[in-house]
Amino acid sequence: MSSGPPAWSRRGALLWGTTALIGLAATLSLGPAREAGAAASLPKVVDVPSRPAFVRPPGRNEQRAQSGQVLPGRSVLRTQNPGRMQVQLANGRSFRLGGDAVLRLAAAGLDLERGQIIAWVNPGSKGGAPLRVKTRVGTASIEGTTVFLEVTDDSIKVFSWEGQVRVTPEVPVAGAPRDVVLRSGEELTYSKGAWQAPRRLDAAEAGERRRKSILLNGFTAPMATLPVIERELGLKPGP
Repeated sequence: MSSGPPAWSRRGALLWGTTALIGLAATLSLGPAREAGAAASLPKVVDVPSRPAFVRPPGRNEQRAQSGQVLPGRSVLRTQNPGRMQVQLANGRSFRLGGDAVLRLAAAGLDLERGQIIAWVNPGSKGGAPLRVKTRVGTASIEGTTVFLEVTDDSIKVFSWEGQVRVTPEVPVAGAPRDVVLRSGEELTYSKGAWQAPRRLDAAEAGERRRKSILLNGFTAPMATLPVIERELGLKPGP
């Protein structure tokens, strides 16, 4: 009588081993694809035209910002004048950060602690939640437009380069609805502990900002709404 395992047992073990190897090979082959897919669904740096510019992913040390760098949620971005960077979000929306800036990528949008930002939604993009930029005293929401914010220790400016921007102040603007809606060329300012009434920039002031802006000029990566801004405000392509 044979003392070895029965033939059916040997065949089962062989079959199991073969299946396990196939499964392992499939897992290994799908690994890079899965990682690539996960990276594609995250924000990424697309341009760093000037430095110092830094990125601090959650739980890691701050590092130099690099074009193509993937940004996990809650990453903190920092620039030091004259540093600047451009970031594309997972949904295709984009922003540029500059000056002495600190910004955190949040689940509900962008938390701007200080510095300058221009954020935009590409023309023709529809649907989805507004892109929200939060500051210490209010939040700007945009859908199909371009917004500029500047945050310093003493003041905050929210300016609509083109389209409609909804600003929700923590403390309402005197004599205004709870939400203030800015249209192309209009600006809302917070200074001396209170929001001021919105004002519209004249063509000369808007043109001067266009020429001198550190966020509208000097980038290699394109800004899809720049031609719309110039057409909307009657500006010459610049600088």
